[in-house]
Amino acid sequence: MATAKKVATKAKPAQRPRKAPAKATPQKTVTIPPAVDDELAARWDAFKADADDEAREKLILHYAPLVKYVASRVATGLPSSVDQHDLVSYGMFGLIDALEKFEPGRGNKFETYAIPRIKGAIIDELRAMDWVPRSVRFKARELEKAQADLEAMLKRQPSDEELAERLGMSRRELHDMVAQISFVSVLALDEVVSAGSDRGEQVALIDTLPDKGIDPTWGVESQETRGLLAAAINSLSEREKIVVTLYYFEGLTLAEIGEILGVTESRVCQIHTKAVGGLRGQLSEVE
Repeated sequence: MATAKKVATKAKPAQRPRKAPAKATPQKTVTIPPAVDDELAARWDAFKADADDEAREKLILHYAPLVKYVASRVATGLPSSVDQHDLVSYGMFGLIDALEKFEPGRGNKFETYAIPRIKGAIIDELRAMDWVPRSVRFKARELEKAQADLEAMLKRQPSDEELAERLGMSRRELHDMVAQISFVSVLALDEVVSAGSDRGEQVALIDTLPDKGIDPTWGVESQETRGLLAAAINSLSEREKIVVTLYYFEGLTLAEIGEILGVTESRVCQIHTKAVGGLRGQLSEVE
């Protein structure tokens, strides 16, 4: 008779009930930047926590002087024709963007965060309005600086060879640079072209345009401006004086002047640009 085999089963130990994981306490979002007074802290909290529009407007008004400060710093390196009020308008967009993206929880002061963004908004808008490539602007500044340095050293207008040597390029490369710059040279009507040496008065380009009205002081100022212009023209080289005279006083085209001088129209354009740059530099130095 077969003996039934008993299979011994090992009893499993009773499992302890698992504890439910503790819920993490949510951290409160920081809505107030450091180093602000109670009133400003309340505005920041209302704006960041509740997206309150009124608090946003009050913050913009509070930090508006920061935009004026940045705009005044940027304006020091720009021509006088650029209105500082326009820079402030551009900077306000940077301030609003900084308010929207600022994270108080990082522990930074808002002013430290906002100033680079305000400056960046102003510069971006200026670049968007400037249709001249930055490389051409750089070449024009380098040419003006080299010409001014040589004039100070030589006490006269530098020749093409001297300019080319100063800039570390060949004469042909210099002519190509001048031709490239000549196509983007634009004068603003309010740009100062001369200044009265006796009274310290400035004469803008728009003031040289004909006026139908009769001004008793116009004759004196016109004579003074003509005298300054004549002295500046006399300091040019012979070829530059011929180009300026034929173009502005005789009304000839660049092509016609090229036929008289026996050079190409492109070369006449280069001579004209160089002469105008020299005149502008001399007239702007008169106080």
